[in-house]
Amino acid sequence: MTEELAKHIDNYFPFLKEKKLLIAISGGVDSVVLTHLFHKLGFTIALAHCNFQLRGDESHLDEEFVKNLGKELSINTFTTRFDTNEFAINNKLSTQLAARELRYTWFQQLIEEKNFDYILTAHHADDNLETFLINFTRGTGLEGLTGIPPINGNIVRPMLTFSRDEILNFAKKNNIEWREDKSNAETKYLRNKIRHQISPTLKELNPNILTSFNKTIDHLNQSQQIINDKIEEISTEILTKEDDLLKINIEKLLKFSDPKAYLYQLLKPYKFTEWDDVYSLIYAQSGKRILTKFYTLLKDRDFLLLLRTNEKSSLTDEHFILREGNNKITTPIQLLFENVHTKTTIDNNSIYVDNKLLSYPLILRKWNAGDFFYPKGMLGRKKISKYFKDEKISVIDKNKIWLLCSSKNEIIWIIGKRQDRRFLPTEETTELLKISI
Repeated sequence: MTEELAKHIDNYFPFLKEKKLLIAISGGVDSVVLTHLFHKLGFTIALAHCNFQLRGDESHLDEEFVKNLGKELSINTFTTRFDTNEFAINNKLSTQLAARELRYTWFQQLIEEKNFDYILTAHHADDNLETFLINFTRGTGLEGLTGIPPINGNIVRPMLTFSRDEILNFAKKNNIEWREDKSNAETKYLRNKIRHQISPTLKELNPNILTSFNKTIDHLNQSQQIINDKIEEISTEILTKEDDLLKINIEKLLKFSDPKAYLYQLLKPYKFTEWDDVYSLIYAQSGKRILTKFYTLLKDRDFLLLLRTNEKSSLTDEHFILREGNNKITTPIQLLFENVHTKTTIDNNSIYVDNKLLSYPLILRKWNAGDFFYPKGMLGRKKISKYFKDEKISVIDKNKIWLLCSSKNEIIWIIGKRQDRRFLPTEETTELLKISI
């Protein structure tokens, strides 16, 4: 097995040589064998063990075992303890997801602090088959059927080609000790149920199931690569990026043979789950949106807009008071107030008003439903919402716009857009005030 792994590394993971490697070790046979193999092959390795404190004394005994293994092989060993149950409750996660998040966050911290190059995990062929079956039973796209990736960023899984039986046999033949997690024998978790009840039946039907499965995974990955190439090609046609905003052109999307499939491929990196709702957004009214923990998908006329949820601008009651005599503000935007004698600059970034018509203090705020103003150059009044619609101002952009208002809440200026005519200077104006961005 040592020679097989060495050849496998030469063929698929040559970049691991002469690198600092951090092995994620639980104390189970797979991660212990991984440690012994890489130690025997002369790699520069260290061990990282998480004590999730979920199995009482057993968890602490696992930690002690890993520390002793590190001493025995003269390998630097890092350990940490987590209150996994508390973290799961506070973050509304299952115990398994909480442990995963804690584990990988800590691994990445170690990589940065200790200058490691890669994290090695001991996932093997049986783990891969179990993951495939879990995703299959829950329902998934093609990417959910391509198995555990051998390389995912700085996480490398060099043991995926070996079966659990091969690893066990190697450990027994070489008198390698390991810790047995008794919870692995329970069948209350889906993975364990598949491991103990379904996988043995598949191996009985086909003793070479893992070999056949690995071939299937290769074919599926090849198909997924073709899809990835196609999506990259069409992305330039229907996607545009403006700062942190991603725009999907609906008209161009609908020209494809299966718009729903293309939309899924375009948005799958952003972890949406209710795909029927996502697709329905194409035909929804402007302003409809779907929220996830990290992203907002918004319908805005001819586009679907994707932006990070924590960067989303929204209507707000926040307002700023501007006292008479202030000649400059910098928050929330920069405005300059100047007493002038004549008009010079005329553009969207500045207005001229009759200062005597203003009632102080002025108010700077976002727009609210029902707001209206008297647009310069037009008769009558107009709702702000109707003005935004007529000007084709997107939902995202209109929520970034500030209004300058009098103390009576009369709109003086939709800043950078349109002035209210009620405050325009006349020939009789004696106090001409220029307000500019």
